[in-house]
Amino acid sequence: MADTKFQPDPEIRCRAYRIGAVGAGMIMAECHLEAYRLAEFAVAGIASRSPEQANDVAERYGIPVVHETPEALIADPAMDIIDIAYPPHLQPDLIRLALRQPHVKGILAQKPLALSVAEARALRDEARAAGKILSVNQNMRYDQSMRVLKQLLDRGALGDPVFAQIDMHAIPHWQGFLEGYDRLTLSNMSVHHLDVLRFLFGDPNEVTSITRTDPRTRFAHKDGIVATTLRFPSGLLAMSLEDVWSGPRDEGYQDDQHIAWRVEGTQGVAHGTIGWPTGVASTLIYASTLETGGDWVTPTWDTMWFPHAFIGVMEQLQWAISRGEEPALSVADNVRTMALVEAAYRSIDDKRTISLDLSND
Repeated sequence: MADTKFQPDPEIRCRAYRIGAVGAGMIMAECHLEAYRLAEFAVAGIASRSPEQANDVAERYGIPVVHETPEALIADPAMDIIDIAYPPHLQPDLIRLALRQPHVKGILAQKPLALSVAEARALRDEARAAGKILSVNQNMRYDQSMRVLKQLLDRGALGDPVFAQIDMHAIPHWQGFLEGYDRLTLSNMSVHHLDVLRFLFGDPNEVTSITRTDPRTRFAHKDGIVATTLRFPSGLLAMSLEDVWSGPRDEGYQDDQHIAWRVEGTQGVAHGTIGWPTGVASTLIYASTLETGGDWVTPTWDTMWFPHAFIGVMEQLQWAISRGEEPALSVADNVRTMALVEAAYRSIDDKRTISLDLSND
């Protein structure tokens, strides 16, 4: 019989710290704060570039304090954790301000952490020197299907991994600030998939990426549709596709946006879907010669990537602060993901496979 004892969502072990929210856009209002409401985390204040929008979000969630600026919120001694949802070209200055505050115990930053891996390394080192916990919101690691897949892999239910694939055909909402950057899909969408492949399988030692522009994206960009292949020391081959075109969207055209994934091992196969962008729960089905006698088994859950994964993201930071240890989503680990993204861009520029050793980061 299959072992169906899975934990698609993490246990909430700590709710002890007061959160200051920086930003009032979609990702903060619809994901972070909704997750914190569900988990009964204490949100003590909010600030945004738009005080009016911050006031609206504060009223919606019953947040007691609204500051005029993010800087004022960060300086408020009532905030234990600074939760930043801000453009990456503005984020490093806010992180550095938070690192200087005696009352700040931890910081949750968005991905990409900065616009370059060199800046990310600098922030990692500055957080270490300040004795502060800096965590990065790689929330796909808390998608329920990815967590259950990781549990299957860790207990060897699929045997040795042979091949893995994440296959996205979906249209992101590119935020306006991205128009000023020279990087698009790899930094802002592929980063989810490349990071979760590291979470599942460890660090690859080769990366090959190719790209073409996306006909729908009107502003100038280099990386639109992206296909990346990773090779791991074990021999595992993994592919990540971000098809941000995914077909026309004319009136009457039937939308088939989706994200699917598949992992094949020597003793079994697991495959499933990611609930974004359709707003449903992610899925997983697997068959194993070791656990299921070759039959297909489908674990189920009621929670979704958005917003429920953000509970785990904030919980792991609170738990790390309470224990005085590195968070599960550490800045040091995120620097390795950024180094992988940087190598993928180098592969595109050089039109070749890039060998890498992420342990150097």
